[in-house]
Amino acid sequence: MVIKRALLTKFLLLALLVLQTGEVRADSRLESFVQDELQFGQGLGLPSITSFHGYSVDDIMNGVDAVVQAWYMDDTTEEDQRLPHHRQPDEPVPLAKLLDLGIVAMRLDADNHENDENLTIIRGQRGYMHMDIVTLTPEKMANYEAMIKRFFEEHLHTDEEVRYCLEGSGYFDVRDEEDRWIRVSVRKGGLIVVPAGIYHRFTLDTNNYIKAMRLFSGGPDWTAYNRPHDHLPARYLSSIDH
Repeated sequence: MVIKRALLTKFLLLALLVLQTGEVRADSRLESFVQDELQFGQGLGLPSITSFHGYSVDDIMNGVDAVVQAWYMDDTTEEDQRLPHHRQPDEPVPLAKLLDLGIVAMRLDADNHENDENLTIIRGQRGYMHMDIVTLTPEKMANYEAMIKRFFEEHLHTDEEVRYCLEGSGYFDVRDEEDRWIRVSVRKGGLIVVPAGIYHRFTLDTNNYIKAMRLFSGGPDWTAYNRPHDHLPARYLSSIDH
């Protein structure tokens, strides 16, 4: 699993580097890199660039930071967990850092999620056999305040957590390898994969509205193990913390 995450990180970091330097022939080089070195179709279970319908490398990599952004948090969440909680001065976290932690972020077409071939590819290659759609908002939840407090308890899962924001927005907070909180803002079109074994929590932001698709491998499993549960085999970050 660690090797797979490292290979994925290597690929996406290369893609980011190519896009930042504005190379003209990025598509062919990256497609060759995927086919020759990463072999996404042979064990990683993640779709290759060439698998996506109607998307070039630029389409896939550009625009992710418009729907997924991250920063290190301050220590004042007792005031209101739904506030951004930026540090002063601000400490943004690049997507490459999230990848180092095994967290994958993508941008898809939320308006076309029912017929999106790219979502179908992801579900097929990752084995996401089950999905549901949930809407979190005070108007639809009589116990809204209690529920978001419950979601905000620090926990981990033994399976990866996959959330695709179809409308609205919310925050996923994750621990880095030094146990610092990183706040990940996900808005419409953003899909985030939080790996098994990483401590995290969720809250809505001050808009108090999100409609999200939840994807699962096999049957749905919402089992949350509140901290501390470092003894679980899924607790992969414990092996690289120090």
